[in-house]
Amino acid sequence: MRLTEQVHQHLQYTLKAGDVAVDATAGNGHDTLFLSQCVGKAGHIFAFDVQLQALEAASLKLQESNAPAATTWLHSGHEHMLQRIPKSLHGKIKAITFNLGYLPHTDKSMTTKPETTLTALKAATCILADGGTLSILAYTGHDGGREEAEAVKLWCKTLNNHFDVRIHIPDNTRSSPPEWICMVKEGASNGL
Repeated sequence: MRLTEQVHQHLQYTLKAGDVAVDATAGNGHDTLFLSQCVGKAGHIFAFDVQLQALEAASLKLQESNAPAATTWLHSGHEHMLQRIPKSLHGKIKAITFNLGYLPHTDKSMTTKPETTLTALKAATCILADGGTLSILAYTGHDGGREEAEAVKLWCKTLNNHFDVRIHIPDNTRSSPPEWICMVKEGASNGL
C-alpha cells in the first residue's frame, strides 16, 4: 500500500461526519477532497496554499468531484494557521494534513521551508482537538527536502507527552521516498 493510502486509511479512523479538518498544503487537492469526503456535508475544510494556481486546481477538483463539505480556501502560507482559523475552532480541529515539498509539475524551486513549516506545526498542535491527528508527508527527494524532514523530526522530539508520534520510513530509501510523521493528540483511539 502506498504511503498516501496509509495516511488516508489512518485518517478514516480519526474523522467522522461533521468534523472540521485542515489541509495545510492544498496542492492539487487530493487530501482536500479526501478530507471533504470524510467529514461530509455537515463538516468543514480549511485549505491553505501560497500558490493561487494550486488553490484553483484544488477547487476545480473538488467541484468536479461534488465534494460534500464546505471548504474555505486560504491563499496564505500555513504558518498563518493560528490567525486564519477562527478562534472558536481552536482545539476542535480533528485532522491536519501537510505534504511538504513542491507542487508537482510546477516550479521545483518553490518549496515548503523548515522555518515556516515549524511555525505551522506549532500552531497545528494548538488548534488540534484531543484525539485529533496531525499527518505530515515529508518528501525528501528535492533540494532542501531532507533537511526539512530532519527539522520536523527533531521538533517532534521537543513535544510533551500529550502527543503520540510515529515516524514511518519506507524500506527502500535509495529513491528518496516520502516519510510519514503521524502525531495523535492525547485522548485518541488511534488505530496506528
